[in-house]
Amino acid sequence: MLSSHPEILQAQYPWTSSPLIVSAPMRLIATEKLAVSVSKSTGFGFIAAGTDVSNLSTLIADAISAFKSSPVQHTPTAVLPIGVGFICWGADLATVLSVIKEAELKPAAAWLFAPKEAKDLRTWTDGIRKASDGKTKIWIQVGTVNMTVEAAKACRPDVLVIQGADAGGHGLAQSSSIISLLPECADALKEEGFGDIPLIAAGGIVDGRGVAAAVVLGASGVCMGTRFLATPEAVISEGYRQAVIAAIDGGVSTARTSLYDRLRGTVGWPAEYNGRGVLNQSFWDHEKGLDEDENMKMYEAAISLGDAGWGDRGRITTYAGTGIGLIKKVSPAGDIVQEVLSDSRKILAEANSSYRGK
Repeated sequence: MLSSHPEILQAQYPWTSSPLIVSAPMRLIATEKLAVSVSKSTGFGFIAAGTDVSNLSTLIADAISAFKSSPVQHTPTAVLPIGVGFICWGADLATVLSVIKEAELKPAAAWLFAPKEAKDLRTWTDGIRKASDGKTKIWIQVGTVNMTVEAAKACRPDVLVIQGADAGGHGLAQSSSIISLLPECADALKEEGFGDIPLIAAGGIVDGRGVAAAVVLGASGVCMGTRFLATPEAVISEGYRQAVIAAIDGGVSTARTSLYDRLRGTVGWPAEYNGRGVLNQSFWDHEKGLDEDENMKMYEAAISLGDAGWGDRGRITTYAGTGIGLIKKVSPAGDIVQEVLSDSRKILAEANSSYRGK
């Protein structure tokens, strides 16, 4: 087993269990309902500020209110036991720093992703650390070995989130599977003197088996996005949720593409990023040569259909990762945390017992 650092994470986030189970800051989907539920179940929940931080103060205030009515034990003083995720290329840093500085409780972590330029990560890191008096830890999402080492050198983040190519939603258009990316990143960090930074694995992980595998590869925990889509706390339509449940064989029923961004009008992403989503009629018509303006009109028409606009025969984007075929039902977020935590511990214990002394 490669070296991981669960003790560092538990010292920083003492309400959590190990391996750490994290809910991804999915834009427009992960609000305080999902984040609070995950953190109250010994995981680490993130709300998604994304690119629009105009309601960041409201999101944080709502989370503070939720924890005041039902506190989480072992939370550090003046810290809110959830994190906030930012898509750096589109978010206004000045607003972010003002909100964090004025917040009654500081978010336990800030997740930084997709800057316009790599050097911007240092500006975000320094600003957030100062605004929070060091209470808000810095998590940086990376997807290549080079990005990992450069982020470590520039920012000395508290956590690095290693995202593999199987992840749903936005990520690098060209990347590796987590099974090779994570250990290569871990080796490179150790060689450069950053081997003590805890790593969180992301991309295609939806159950205890994936968590156990990530720990063996060197992760201190995992981040799941797609699995938490199938929860009542995720802010998505029922059509989206049922499309997640219905999908099978995620490696071929999803694909990375920039088409869905263009159809939805979500422009501005750096050129090296695209999104993984479930293949549907919008994608197949595009492959057949349908004019994109016409495809966009049909996409907009599908939105008026409500829940019927989703699914493999629908047209509306269902961002999801390759692990989608393993998700068979909707469950409360807290139950998911406890299930994957228990299953992963059992698998790791059995593996250790089976191979001890052989």
